Amino acid sequence: MKNKNILVIGLGVSGIACIKGLAVLGARISVYDESKEKAAEIPYELNGVEAEYFFGEDEIEKINMENLDFAIKSPGIKYEVPVVQKLLKRNIRVISDIEAAYKVTEASIISITGTNGKTTSTTLIGEIVKESGRNCRVTGNIGSGMFYDGLSSGKGDVLVAEVSSFQLAGTYEYKPFISVITNITPDHLDYHGTLDSYIEAKFKNVINQDENDYAVLNYEDETIRGFADKIKAKKIFFSSERILDDGIYLKDGKMMFKYDGSDEFIINADDIFIPGKHNLENAMAAAGASLALGIKSEIIAHVLKEFKGVEHRLEYCGEYDGVKFYNDSKGTNPDASIKAVLGIEKPIILIAGGYDKKSPYDDFIKAFDGKVKAMVLLGQTAQDIDACARKHGFTNIYHVKNMDEAVKKCFMLSENGDNVVLSPACASWGMYPNYEVRGRDFKERVNYYGGNSKKIREEDR
Repeated sequence: MKNKNILVIGLGVSGIACIKGLAVLGARISVYDESKEKAAEIPYELNGVEAEYFFGEDEIEKINMENLDFAIKSPGIKYEVPVVQKLLKRNIRVISDIEAAYKVTEASIISITGTNGKTTSTTLIGEIVKESGRNCRVTGNIGSGMFYDGLSSGKGDVLVAEVSSFQLAGTYEYKPFISVITNITPDHLDYHGTLDSYIEAKFKNVINQDENDYAVLNYEDETIRGFADKIKAKKIFFSSERILDDGIYLKDGKMMFKYDGSDEFIINADDIFIPGKHNLENAMAAAGASLALGIKSEIIAHVLKEFKGVEHRLEYCGEYDGVKFYNDSKGTNPDASIKAVLGIEKPIILIAGGYDKKSPYDDFIKAFDGKVKAMVLLGQTAQDIDACARKHGFTNIYHVKNMDEAVKKCFMLSENGDNVVLSPACASWGMYPNYEVRGRDFKERVNYYGGNSKKIREEDR
């Protein structure tokens, strides 16, 4: 990329990582961000980096597109935005940061995607690789940006990357050594337009792999299983439902790995610290990737016994007057929130709602199945979820304006033995910049009202 003319679109985490890396490589860098406010203060990480900056739509015309070799787009920016459309009309290739990272790194890439479970699976794999003694960076959607992490990693190092459909959509040659697909259910239809486009993006995680690579796949996902014949990599299936002829499966409460006719014991399922069937599947995905990397099952088992989970995924937030609180802000789609409802004991008071990604909520409501006693709704999708719930006969619903009101209402409604769960089934945008900020706001509100819970209930009476 030395002396190439490259435009970086978006001055967020991935954009900053790309700018830093391109500067090291000697590229000629232009940067565009639609926010004029960002012009007031360039991020401190970019001090001393030579680049030409453009802010706001009225500065798009100032960008010298004639000489551009290609552009790197931040994942969340849609292809419909004016600057991207102008680039595409000029036949200038617009790639994602993970495609750019693949082009510059000598490290082995373990690439994890899926509608749900990818953050837990990615974090688990990272912990297992570190425990094995390999030099490892957990990157992609986690961390400080894959491009700079990839550039600063060498041969023998491992990049464990959580990759989204947004990132994969902007890939052409991306070819990880080990790919993982946890599951595929409808999500991000507001971004991709159709379910087929979303699925096509997810399978870019495996489509360029060859016989020297590995693909770790959820056998119980029909979409994944239906695509498997098109995958050239060595396949390691995992299943929580059946015994497989080859792959990772559960037998008599034991996680087993069968390959080339031999069975290998990995761990007793009850010894995995993080609870729930979905976390068993995440553990299987992590085990598959780790075994493909040549890591011994004893190391895998040790990490699975010790790993306490990730922030914002069924994260226990404390107990107040016999009521337990859980932060599942990473439940950004209905399927993720279904898993949260299934993973927590009844009775549940559920906080849901947020940005509208055009997802249907019928299966989400059906999963309540007598476990959810009340639902507190907020955000753009509150009315849609309300209408869907009432259609299916669930009517104990409360509407609030913000997280403060939501948590306070839950303290008012809850009784000894209840579980209050934030699992929105929607993205956070419109109310928060991301699900992490939403989850931390929930935890702060729980902590604040937890010290006054008895008083709140007395006032309500």
